[in-house]
Amino acid sequence: MSWPVTTQTLETLGQQAVADSAGALASYAVAFDELTLTAPAGRVAQALTLLRDKFGFAQLIDLCGVDYPERPLRFDVVYHLLSMTKNQRVRLKVQTDEDTAVPTATGVFPCADWYEREAFDMYGIFFEGHPDLRRILTDYGFHGHPLRKDFPMTGYVELRYDDELKRVVYEPVKSVEYRNWDFLSPWEGADYILPGDEKVEAK
Repeated sequence: MSWPVTTQTLETLGQQAVADSAGALASYAVAFDELTLTAPAGRVAQALTLLRDKFGFAQLIDLCGVDYPERPLRFDVVYHLLSMTKNQRVRLKVQTDEDTAVPTATGVFPCADWYEREAFDMYGIFFEGHPDLRRILTDYGFHGHPLRKDFPMTGYVELRYDDELKRVVYEPVKSVEYRNWDFLSPWEGADYILPGDEKVEAK
C-alpha cells in the first residue's frame, strides 16, 4: 500500500495508525503537509515498531529533544521516520520531564544509540535500557546541559590556553563583562599581530 503525499492521505494514514496502535499512539495532526503523531512515553518502542513493521517507516533519520521549561513535562523527544518505499516521512513525539526516563529506541532502530546520547548530553533526557548512555559532544566532566532554555548563555566555565602551564585550563565564568570576547572576523584581518604571525616575514 502506498500513499501519495497529500493532506487527505496523511489524514488517512494518521487515523489508521492511531486506530491500529491499541493505544501505543495517542493522537495525530496534519500541518504544513506533515504528519505528526504523539505517543505515551512509556509505549514509544511499541509505537515505533508499529510504524516500522506495519506502515513501512523503516528508517529512523533523526531523534532530538525540545525544551519547554514552562511545562511540567518540559521535554519533547521527537523521532523522524522515513519510508523509502513510499517516499514519505512521519514525526512522532513523546513528552517527559527531567527525572522520568523514556524507553530506548535502540531495540527497534539501532541507529538511535548516538541520537539518544546526544539528547541526554544536550538536554539531560534519560533513556531507559540504553546500552551506553553517556555524553557524546561535551567533555565527561561538563556541568549542565547546553540546549536547555535555562542554561546560561555564557556557560558555567570557560577555557583558555595557559602559556605558563602549556595546556588548556578551565575556569569558572566570573562575569560576562570581563570575558575575552573577540568578535573580529578573521577574514577582515586584525589590527594587532595574531599569535604565530610574528614568524611571517613582512612583505
